[in-house]
Order: sequence, then structure tokens, then C-alpha cells
Amino acid sequence: MAALRGLPWFAKVYLILVIGAAFALLGYGVATGGRFERLDWSNLMVLALLFLVCESVPTLLNVRQAAVSVSFSAVLAAVVLLGPEGAALVGMTAMFSVRPGLPLVKRLFNSAQFAICGYVAGRVYVLLGGTTDVPDIAGFDDLILPFAGAAAVFVPLNSLLIALVLVLTGQADQVPLRGLAQFMVSYLGYATFGLLIAGLWATVSSISTVLVLLPLFVARWAFGQYLAQQRAYDATIAALCQAVETKDYYTRGHCTRVSLAAGMIAQEVGMGSERLRAIRYAGMLHDVGKLGVPTKVLQKDGPLTEEEFAAIQLHPMRGLEIVRGIDFLDEAFAGIMHHHERQDGKGYPMGLAGDEIPEFARIIAVADAFDSMTSDRSYRGARPIDVAVAELRKNAGTQFDPVMVVAFIKALDRHGWEPPRTVVTPPGSEAETTIKDHDDPTMPIQVVSER
Repeated sequence: MAALRGLPWFAKVYLILVIGAAFALLGYGVATGGRFERLDWSNLMVLALLFLVCESVPTLLNVRQAAVSVSFSAVLAAVVLLGPEGAALVGMTAMFSVRPGLPLVKRLFNSAQFAICGYVAGRVYVLLGGTTDVPDIAGFDDLILPFAGAAAVFVPLNSLLIALVLVLTGQADQVPLRGLAQFMVSYLGYATFGLLIAGLWATVSSISTVLVLLPLFVARWAFGQYLAQQRAYDATIAALCQAVETKDYYTRGHCTRVSLAAGMIAQEVGMGSERLRAIRYAGMLHDVGKLGVPTKVLQKDGPLTEEEFAAIQLHPMRGLEIVRGIDFLDEAFAGIMHHHERQDGKGYPMGLAGDEIPEFARIIAVADAFDSMTSDRSYRGARPIDVAVAELRKNAGTQFDPVMVVAFIKALDRHGWEPPRTVVTPPGSEAETTIKDHDDPTMPIQVVSER
């Protein structure tokens, strides 16, 4: 239990309570009428083996040290075949998962939360009239409603127990609140494998575990493919951002911070998980069109000529041309193309105004300007957050969408903001030139006529 030492005290208390509750349930089962003696131990061993096989080869998630598997289907099958106590015992076998590198405390927690969820789901199943035995084919329809009730309790309880441990161990930012409902719906779909196992058991006995392994591992493969696809998307975006930021030392990290701020605004206005992912991509790639602008124009010291300013104004369109073939960006295209439009119609490249400007673009405009103001530039230091917020308020209704400004300020109050570190320019770097930032509303670019 050495792993407990580095955790906050309230996380330790929570883990001890969950683990203690699971063992208390098992002790209660032993002490009250020999319920375990009535179990079909051969069926239990087969289900436990199925559970362990699935639990030992989960799909890793982006959450630190977390993974997901479809092993809970075996616990739900045990609810039907063995009852609450049998389901709890099957869940407890998570302790013996052969996944490498799992500390003892995590093994104990995993087994405890599966046991609790299995026992509670089993009690709900019985209360709804479900019978705990190998089902009779003729009466199989009578099991559907009780099983649905058991699954509807198991999945949210499982999600809650895991979410709480993430929050209490300092990983609250990893809890996908916006996508949690969608995640649980998909898990409820996988829960039906438990009913499939029970149904097969009634016809081909324990060989049903072999038959059901194929769809279970197809489900696991689907989880893995989705994660691999997301990682490939992220790698593509990161490569493009790195290419943009090599043009200007002072913009290191700008794309990532704009993506973060845009996500904060999107969450505040209630965007769903898919649109939230797209707005983050748009934030990462909003300046990709700078790849098509000559470096000497981006780093020019002093006013720009009309031709040079036109090159700057075209960078959103250049950006759209660069990423047009990336299908997964979806609505992000609109954010990249129009993030320099203004509410009063004086922006570029198309001079859109008000609601004509796509929502993604209105969000990125606020995030982009805020990060530019709170970051170091060669011609000035980073402005304080309160100064940047005051500037956003000042320009709400003319340059920025007032709704997005208010949403961002609320998000800042709730989550705070960590400004980038002070930039130390490498000796002899081109970044020592005086560069005007077209994203900074406090330092507008000066344009001189060539006539």
C-alpha cells in the first residue's frame, strides 16, 4: 500500500472506504445463511476467467494511468446466472489481472468497485423480478427488463466511482464531463453482451464464453482503433503547429494556448463533445495560413505596405487551402477561415459582421487576442490578465462577440489561467527584430500607402 503515501488524505479515505465496503459485502454474504454455498462454482470460475481475460487486455485511454475494458459484461452475466453475491465475486477477480505495472492499491480499488457495482446491480435485478439461474429459453423475455435495470445502475455507478477517484487524486481535468453521457450510453450498449452470455449459456452451456469472446474483443478493438485515430489526428495537428511556430520564436505555444482558451469558451456556452474537439483543432490551426506568408513580412520592423498587409489578410484563406484535405476537421474550417472577422464588419478576409461570422470564428477571435495580449512579444512584455480582460470588454460589440467575451471571463473566473513563461530570446535569433502582432488589439498594425 506504499502507493497511498503520495495521495491526498481525502483520496486515501475514499479508497479505503470503497475497498472496505467491498470486503464488507463479501463478509455479509458469508455470514448470512451461506449464500455462497448455493453458488454454482463451476459457472463462477468460467465467468471469472472470461472477466480476467478481458480485464487483462484493456484499451489504454488518454487519462493518465487509466484504461477501459468490456470485462464488466461478464459481471452482468453473473448477475443473471449467479445473483448479487456471484457478481461481486466475479468482479473481485480484477485483483488478479495480469496487466503489468498495476500497483496493489489500484488492483484493490478496481476489484472493489467492480464488486460493489456487481452486487448493487444484482440486487436491482432481483428487486425487478429477475431470476438468478441459467435462464429458461421459454421465459427469457422476462429477464430483459430486470437486466436493463441492473445495467442502468451498474454503468453510472461504475462511472461515478471512477470519476471520484480521478477528482480526489488531482485528475479532475481528465474527467470528460461533457462527453460523460455519450460514454455511458456506449457502455450501456456493451452491457448487452452480458445478456448475450446468459442467453447462450441456456443453449450451449459454458462454451458460450468462447462464443462471446469474439464480439467482446471486436468491441475492445473498436475502442483501440478510436483511440489510435485520435492520436493520429493529434499528431497531424501538432506537426502543422510546429511548422507555423518555427517562423517566430515569440509565438511558441501560442497555438496550444489558443486551443485551450477556445475550449474553455466552448464548454461555457455548452458545446457537445464532438464540437468541442473540433474547436480545439481550430484553435491549434488558426494561424496555419502563416506558412503562406513571407517570413520577412511577419517579422518586418515598422509599418507594412498595402501589399504586405494584404499578404497578412490573406493568411486565413491560405490556412483553409492548407488544411482543406483534412476531413476530420469538420467545423474547424470555419474557425480557421474567419477568425479575423469583426463584429462591426471591418475584419478580414470577407468583412463579415455579427451573426454572419461562424460561431467557431467568434470564439477563436477572443481566445487568440487574449493569448496575444498576455504573452511576451519582442516589442513589449506580457500584459496582466486583468488588463487583457478589460481590453476584451472594451472591444466587445465592435471587434469581439459580447457573448463569447462574457463566456470567456466566466471560464477564467472558474478555471483561472496560467500565462506562458517569460521568453528568453536566443542570442542572434531573428526574433530580436521588432515584430508587430496582428492578433493584439492594443497594437494595431500600421499600414502606409506606396503611392
